[in-house]
Amino acid sequence: MHQVLKPIYCFAQNEICLLENAGVPVGDLLVQRGYGIFDYLRVANNKPLFIESHLDRLFNSAEIMRLSIALSKEALKKIVADLIEKNNIPFSGIRLIIAGGDAPDGYTITKPHLIIIQQPLDAPPTQISTKGIALASHFYQRQLAEVKTTDYLMAIHLQLWMKSQGADDILYYTNDSISECPRSNIFMVTQDNIIVTPARNMLKGITRKNIIAVAEAHHLKLEQRDISLSEMKKAKEVFITSSTKRIIPVHRLDDQNFSLEGANSMSAQIFNHLLALEN
Repeated sequence: MHQVLKPIYCFAQNEICLLENAGVPVGDLLVQRGYGIFDYLRVANNKPLFIESHLDRLFNSAEIMRLSIALSKEALKKIVADLIEKNNIPFSGIRLIIAGGDAPDGYTITKPHLIIIQQPLDAPPTQISTKGIALASHFYQRQLAEVKTTDYLMAIHLQLWMKSQGADDILYYTNDSISECPRSNIFMVTQDNIIVTPARNMLKGITRKNIIAVAEAHHLKLEQRDISLSEMKKAKEVFITSSTKRIIPVHRLDDQNFSLEGANSMSAQIFNHLLALEN
């Protein structure tokens, strides 16, 4: 018996419409120059997780990119709530996109377009991975790193190279200081159990923000500072974080292997605290 796929609704052209009818004008700066921003939040049991933090970051990105958002945060929350109710996809992701606007000269910022899309998304596991992932380091610094832009040129360009290295993701670094993965923040745990994460040259993720709050609440030692590539390779633990992944341990960075500590690891402790925040 074939499953009947129900229609999915989105917000585009100032109204809720079928996803198949949404689109961005070909003259938009997002199409012409790749100029746009977005934010992405997870929905669990039809509840948008940490939406206030995601909207704060969206508006911060818009300000830096000189893109105006016509609607207030409360109005955006109402649209998101309406989409969640209309689509009824209990476990999903919400992508809020601010496109640069339809520019007659293909270069000047005009009135941005707002598109909000909801997509089915598997719920992340309720236990931390025991397998972990491998990272390959690459010398690169994203432009306007504090902004969640639609520009993933380098990350996509490097996919074949990444796979040739036997890696699952990429770790960016410049001048020997690591910054971030293309879609994740990175943390390490030192040999004396101090949690460390970069303080600059990266996008400050919402899960990163929550981990910092967890560390403070549970009196865990955490530092935000520069981390050299060589220092990270001496870590007791390394893990990446994002809204869709929560926490994933790293078992290898380039040619350096890390032992996975399992349920007794610092990352597993933090993982369990993050689960509690979602409820």
